[in-house]
Amino acid sequence: MTPFYHLISVILPFECLQQEFMQQALIGLMLLAPMASAMGVQVVNFRMAFFSDAISHSAFAGVALGLIFDADPHRTMPLFGLLVGLGIMAVQRHSTLSSDTVIGVFFSGVVAFGLAVVSRDRSVARDVQRFLYGDILTIGQAEMPFLAVVLMMVLAILLNLCSEADAFIAASFRGFMPLSAQMAFMLIGPMFDLKLLLMYQSVFQRRAIIVLASLILVAVLGISVGIEWINGVVS
Repeated sequence: MTPFYHLISVILPFECLQQEFMQQALIGLMLLAPMASAMGVQVVNFRMAFFSDAISHSAFAGVALGLIFDADPHRTMPLFGLLVGLGIMAVQRHSTLSSDTVIGVFFSGVVAFGLAVVSRDRSVARDVQRFLYGDILTIGQAEMPFLAVVLMMVLAILLNLCSEADAFIAASFRGFMPLSAQMAFMLIGPMFDLKLLLMYQSVFQRRAIIVLASLILVAVLGISVGIEWINGVVS
């Protein structure tokens, strides 16, 4: 991603942006902004705004649990959010309650649970704020490949092109994106074909399609991040 740093120095010749951490923060924003906007549109389109709101607020309790049990909050936060999401889906399937009611109960429950956990230790409350809101200036070189991989995966899903077109587009990012991000783009495009997933509804149950799509996303993300990690260790 070296061309990005050179481009910033040329286009924005401000003294503050000549610092490496400022350039990393700006590149992080450039990777996050299109990804967040694209995913946000889909969340609203599928009427999942309330569901995503409950998942995001569960991060509060996930971070608090990680700090209390001396675990990495970067791991406990997504794991707890995943458990809350699965819990909401399970209750919706096995009860006659409306979706908004189930989500509302989980929403208030996880927030109350997080407050109860934080209230046990005042020092934890200060650390929770740091993990919840974060600081864009603290983005380092280690986070850049991960953001690039996720962005390229989202782009491949939204474009929904054929494998040949994916290869040409991925090649155009050579030098700008790491190899793992280009590979993720080429893999997720033909494997996560929205047209095929819609056609599968006439053959498979909805649960099987969701499991298949989830496995594809996890596998591609894991392989791409693993390759980037191996390249970092070797280099």
